[in-house]
Amino acid sequence: MATPVAIEHLNQEPEWPDRALDLAALRASGWRPAPFRQFLFKVHSRCNLSCDYCYVYEMADQSWRAKPVTMPADVVSRAAARIAEHVARHDLDEVRVILHGGEPLMAGPGFFTLLAAELRNAIPPDCTLELGLQTNAVLLDEQFLRVLLANRIRVGVSLDGGREANDRHRSYANGRGSFDLVAAALRRLRTPPFDRLYTGILCTIDLASDPVATYEALLEFAPPSMDFLLPHGNWSNPPPRRAAASAKTPYADWLMAIFDRWYASPRKEAGIRFFEEIINLVLGGPSQVESIGLTPVTLVVIEADGTLEQVDSLKAAFAGAPATGLNVFDHSFDDALELPAIAARQLGIDGLCATCQRCEVRDICGAGLYPHRYREGNGFLNPSVYCPDLLRLIRHIRDRVQRDLTDLVTS
Repeated sequence: MATPVAIEHLNQEPEWPDRALDLAALRASGWRPAPFRQFLFKVHSRCNLSCDYCYVYEMADQSWRAKPVTMPADVVSRAAARIAEHVARHDLDEVRVILHGGEPLMAGPGFFTLLAAELRNAIPPDCTLELGLQTNAVLLDEQFLRVLLANRIRVGVSLDGGREANDRHRSYANGRGSFDLVAAALRRLRTPPFDRLYTGILCTIDLASDPVATYEALLEFAPPSMDFLLPHGNWSNPPPRRAAASAKTPYADWLMAIFDRWYASPRKEAGIRFFEEIINLVLGGPSQVESIGLTPVTLVVIEADGTLEQVDSLKAAFAGAPATGLNVFDHSFDDALELPAIAARQLGIDGLCATCQRCEVRDICGAGLYPHRYREGNGFLNPSVYCPDLLRLIRHIRDRVQRDLTDLVTS
């Protein structure tokens, strides 16, 4: 059985993948990249909250300072044309556009009408376009909801539990909490006709908050689904209470408490994406998210100035980590598929370090979220800094599911 903490990351080899992945050799071996299917638009580069764990404003990459405040109309138009070009080139039948920030609602209602029209006019009619946004919801009033409803833009909300848990980190710059405004917005969102837009809640884990109380506080807003996000960190800058060399599992313990409460419920109260993806992988299915499993990542980011970037959570690793050097005016999305950094996240098992390749939960874990693997000096060819937590959590869920399946078959 593999040890849960990496040893290869001590090597001082060329940083992987940018200076160590031979894309020409990959191509010669017959490997081909998977086309992009998710396009994340950074429609507004500023935020009205000052969350202390934010990877955009509080961590290594500060490139937001040089971006336009709102994505200009010509960037929207060119990005829509580039997506249409990509759809036609790869004969895609479905794509998803995610509107993000900063805080995307700060772009104003009119922006979303313009953007939705540009995308729907550009993308071929035989390709299904799904539009969604992730918001802190403090601006999500009824007028805004009517605009989103008219443009069929679905809504996910960020909330970290009840008032005390949420306002500990998700506050305004003056320290005033955001909970009351977000709670009011969620009550509007779950009411017809707006409920058809409601996709769920994202919650960043805070070990200072009681896990079951956090879960039950989110349930009060009847989310169709929810997800619990590990705070961003890596081997060089570990997350809170996750010492790089420690075998302790505080995040697994926190999540296992919620899993046991959720899994034992006599009825399904809400989907929890992270748990459902692990269960699906235990049963032999593919993963649908980048945080777990080995499914190729097919997401690309369009920044407010039109530059193309890798997944934006890489901003937590180091300054410039998500950069590609490409933009929607001069480059196609196929150009981005030729980059080692993009290819590295589509290699499956071959994109894992030796420790992960030997691990008993390799195909389920997939080394966790890519930004959490970074270590200064050798890049991303490491296990997750959350390796002990992921191993314990996956074993816990796997053993529970296998035990129940055995009982079912026997009975």
